[in-house]
Amino acid sequence: MCGRYAFFSPAEAVKRVFRVERVPDLEPRYNIAPTQDVPVVRAGREGGREFAMLHWGLVPFWAKEPTIGNRMINARVESVADKPAYRDAFKKRRCLVLASGWYEWQLAADGKQPWFIRRQDAQPFAFAGLWESWTDREDGIELESCTIVTGTAAQAIHDIHPRMPIPLAGSAWDDWLATCQSDRETLLALLLSGPHETFEAWPVSRAVNAPKNQGPQLTERI
Repeated sequence: MCGRYAFFSPAEAVKRVFRVERVPDLEPRYNIAPTQDVPVVRAGREGGREFAMLHWGLVPFWAKEPTIGNRMINARVESVADKPAYRDAFKKRRCLVLASGWYEWQLAADGKQPWFIRRQDAQPFAFAGLWESWTDREDGIELESCTIVTGTAAQAIHDIHPRMPIPLAGSAWDDWLATCQSDRETLLALLLSGPHETFEAWPVSRAVNAPKNQGPQLTERI
């Protein structure tokens, strides 16, 4: 699964790498946790791409209350096309969840050891994500939320954790975001194709265990 990650690229890099025009100033974040608002790129309502901040933990449009999203921070690739909570978003509302790297915890003799995982070239990348819009029936307030699609870990990091968030290759972004694309097999093929980039990992401080902790020191090798 993916329960914690980092994104610390500035707005100008987001515009350049993800081809979006309007991006607010972004504060570097080294310990992003579920239920927080996270940066994504999705298809724009008037064409092209748009940047958005969405609640991490997908709330299906049919949910009675938003707390259901606390259990839906990840969508397994094996069931994402069929599970009622995700299948409508899988067909119509896909997004790129922007990341600089993510954390996984490996079982060790003295407890769980966190590792930081990133591209070898240290460039920002995107997890495959889904987004949804939910409206409170009582006060009409709208909540836009998202989830990260996960799959079997790449061989290079499988010993750290058996599963990982799915990074989408840049060549797949247009098809993944296209609102006209809803073919199940085509979309699953994008998820299963794997990224072209190579990732690297190293152990980091257990200070990352607490979401309140922030700063670049969390990603430093120990």
